[in-house]
Amino acid sequence: MLDRRFAIIGGAGKIGTAILNGMLGQRAVVPSQVVVTARHESSLVAPRELGVGATTDNCEAVRGADVIVLCVHPEDALKILDEVAAELSARQLVISVVTGLSTTAVECRLPPDVSVARAMPNTALHVAQSMTAVCRGARVSDDDLRLAVQIFEMVGEVEVLDERHMNAATGLGGCGPAFVFKIIEALAEGGVKVGLPREAARKMAAQVLRGASEMVISTGKHPAALKDEVTTPGGCTIDGIAKLEQHGISIALIDAVETSTCKAGRLLRE
Repeated sequence: MLDRRFAIIGGAGKIGTAILNGMLGQRAVVPSQVVVTARHESSLVAPRELGVGATTDNCEAVRGADVIVLCVHPEDALKILDEVAAELSARQLVISVVTGLSTTAVECRLPPDVSVARAMPNTALHVAQSMTAVCRGARVSDDDLRLAVQIFEMVGEVEVLDERHMNAATGLGGCGPAFVFKIIEALAEGGVKVGLPREAARKMAAQVLRGASEMVISTGKHPAALKDEVTTPGGCTIDGIAKLEQHGISIALIDAVETSTCKAGRLLRE
C-alpha cells in the first residue's frame, strides 16, 4: 500500500486511466487517495464510478497531493505547469509522462524544491505489459525515484535511464508497439494469402510475437542466436528470412525507431 495522495492531471485520458487502473488493481491505493482531472466534466464520469476524486480544476487537484502525475498532450503541458506552480511545495513529486518534455523544462516552471521525474510508458500499460523508461531530474531523491519506478511497475516493466536516452526510449519503447502491430498485421495477411482463416491468422501472428518475445526475455539469449536455432540449413525458415532481407525489413525497422526518436526531440519545438 502506498501511503501517498495522488493527483493525475489528465487522468481521465488513456494513459492516466491505465495508470489509475494499475494502482487500483494492485491495491496500492484506495480510491480516496486519488484525484484525477480532465478538461470536460463529461470525461469524469468513469473516474467517479471508480470512486476517485474528479475535477476540471487542476489547482484544486494538486493541493494536498504528494505525487502529481502529468499525463497531458505536449502542447498543453507548459500552460498547465504554469497554472499549478503556485500550488506546489517542496514535499511534492511531479512525474511527467509528456513526450519530449525534459525535466529541466518542468523544473524551471515550478518552485525550486519540487522534485521532478520523467516517465515514458507505452500503450501496453492497458494490459499491464508496458515497457516504461524512467529518469530522474536534478532534485529527485533515491526514495522519489523508487516511488516512480514502483508506480510504473504496476503496469509492466521499468528501465531507469539517464535523461539523454529518453527520446530514444520514446522512439523504441513508446512508438514500438505501433511498429509491432504493423508486423502482426502483415504476418496475418501472409497467413491469409496462403489460405488460413483470417481470425486464425491474426491469433497465430500475435501469439508468434508473444512467444518469441518471451523467449528473448526468459532465456537472455541474443535474438540472432535464437533465430539461428530455428533456422535449419535448407529449411523453410531461411527462405523466408532471405525474402525479409531482400525487402530490407531490418533497415526499415531501424529507420522507424530513428525517425520517431528524432521527432520526439523536436516535438515541443515545432
